[in-house]
Amino acid sequence: MKMGTAFRSLPRPLFAFAIWIGMAVAVGSATASPTTASPATSSFSPALQAKVTQAQKLLAEWASNPIVVAAVKEANAKGGMFPGMSNAKWNDLEDAHPTVQLSLTSPVAKQLQKWEKSAQLDKLFLRDQKANLIAGTSKTLLFNNSSRAVSAHALQGQEWSDTDIKADPTTQVRSVQIGAPVRDGGKVIGFLHASVSAE
Repeated sequence: MKMGTAFRSLPRPLFAFAIWIGMAVAVGSATASPTTASPATSSFSPALQAKVTQAQKLLAEWASNPIVVAAVKEANAKGGMFPGMSNAKWNDLEDAHPTVQLSLTSPVAKQLQKWEKSAQLDKLFLRDQKANLIAGTSKTLLFNNSSRAVSAHALQGQEWSDTDIKADPTTQVRSVQIGAPVRDGGKVIGFLHASVSAE
């Protein structure tokens, strides 16, 4: 028997009551408070999440290292470690160019390379208050990455990690991007940026 036929077979008072109940339920459903969306979370495997968490901890420790803080302060005081450099100009430089080599061979760059190797990261860069490159472990694709999420979060004083796995722009390895602010007396002056391989 169809539902409509079943309702119509009820005595008139019960039929009216059933209709009223149905309308009340419908109105209640329509006016119920919407559920709050849960915050975005990663869908990483436990092993990858452990790697990311450990790398974030190390990045935060390195960001307070005196050699890192000093390098960022020097770059900011100069208006950038490489004044006049832009993404377009940077992309035109070969890896052997003196400017690129300086970003790879400075004292802080050598320290970054040691850290990258010990933590098995895919890349590690130090950037100033404008997200310009100071030093790194390889030639970065972007001299300035202020348009990227890692910059926006780190320069606001937030330790950050992406919730997605993506091909890294510099290494092309499927990775998770992470960042940590560099502070001087509590003030954010730059940040460290790294990637953790998901492969």
